[in-house]
Amino acid sequence: MLRSAILGEIVLKNGPKILGSGPHTRWQPQQQQTRNLNVHEHISYTLLKEAGIPVPNFGVAKSKEEAKKIAQDLKIKELVLKAQVLAGGRGKGTFKNGHKGGVCFAYSPEEVEQVAGKMLGQYLVTKQTGEKGRICNAVMVAERKFPRKEFYFAVMMERAFNGPVIIASSQGGVNIEEVAAENPSAIMYEPIDVMKGLTKEQAERVAVKVGLKNQKDRTAEMLLKMYDLFIKKDALLIEINPYAEDAGETYFSLDAKFRFDDNAQFRQKELFAKRDWTQEDEKEVAAAKFDLNYIALDGNIGCMVNGAGLAMATMDIITLHGGSPANFLDVGGGATAQAVKEAFKIITADPKVHAILVNIFGGIMRCDVIAEGIVAAAKELSLKMPIICRLQGTNVDDAKVLIASSGLKILPVDNLDEAARLAVKLSNIVSLARDAKLDINFEMPL
Repeated sequence: MLRSAILGEIVLKNGPKILGSGPHTRWQPQQQQTRNLNVHEHISYTLLKEAGIPVPNFGVAKSKEEAKKIAQDLKIKELVLKAQVLAGGRGKGTFKNGHKGGVCFAYSPEEVEQVAGKMLGQYLVTKQTGEKGRICNAVMVAERKFPRKEFYFAVMMERAFNGPVIIASSQGGVNIEEVAAENPSAIMYEPIDVMKGLTKEQAERVAVKVGLKNQKDRTAEMLLKMYDLFIKKDALLIEINPYAEDAGETYFSLDAKFRFDDNAQFRQKELFAKRDWTQEDEKEVAAAKFDLNYIALDGNIGCMVNGAGLAMATMDIITLHGGSPANFLDVGGGATAQAVKEAFKIITADPKVHAILVNIFGGIMRCDVIAEGIVAAAKELSLKMPIICRLQGTNVDDAKVLIASSGLKILPVDNLDEAARLAVKLSNIVSLARDAKLDINFEMPL
């Protein structure tokens, strides 16, 4: 379960490369596994519009006055306001100030201003955000449409098809996962040969299968534009839900979700500059500044490792011994002592963490660098929680000397199974002590 949760969050990138040759061969550190880029709905709307795929008239506001001005400029009586928060279930969400719904209708510029004022600067709580919610710094003011029929279309990179695939359904406008569970036959898949691209015949076949035979040419053209956008922007997912029929047999994308491949950041600099860091976990943002990869979990044992595979193995063995990991933190292959120290700051910022398990295999990463960072962090942060340190590989003997001479209670263990068992045992002791309001100090010198 942990493996699937983590793999759902990250994508493994290229391994280490050798640059040059001979005795001075230079190793390039392993590239990090990172989250893929998600963008706000108004950015998706803009990309679709630029690609020639119809969307309602819209504007984006960061103040209630700006929202009112957009409503006046649109000169439309019926409007919809959408909180620009990167989370699903916005319509059923609730703001912490009591305002209900991250998607609201309005019928005048004055009402738009009033509703926008209740959304902006507030935290929206949905089924995907958790209790903390996510800040709403912008609202999209758009023309309201009255769909007669709704469809689902997506182009995504899918391992099961060894490449891109079109996913389509005549049951749009609802949670596609529910449709897949309750009525799998309502969803069709059209694999795409990435070398040939999407053909017109394929696009027409999709249109007919979802019930758009009378709009075959128009729908096929839309799908071809959608796939072209998918390729040009290095997307992993372009989802239009719903693609809706309005009065007069006109069709619009009423909602869209885009996800982009972080490997393509060097090609898509303008796009990646739009990343909204306010929508991401503060600890993950802090980790990204030091090229660390952090994902928060619900347990009480902090994990610092190098490599996603080792991270998942470490979390698995903690779970095997009855413990629960508090995070996934990967320092990768090129971390410095400073980065390791920052990693400790991030882990210990979580009040639920009662013990830290360091599990490093020194290949490209040197164990003595890790040890230097651990000792510096323990001293600077005056850590009072147990630190179990399992180091193997490059310069491990030097690392052990650094730890032993530090005078701190950093517990070195060579065996991973024993390290995990000890981490679980000590975290339980700290948990019981905190519940009893006792002070156990693991910082005292030996």
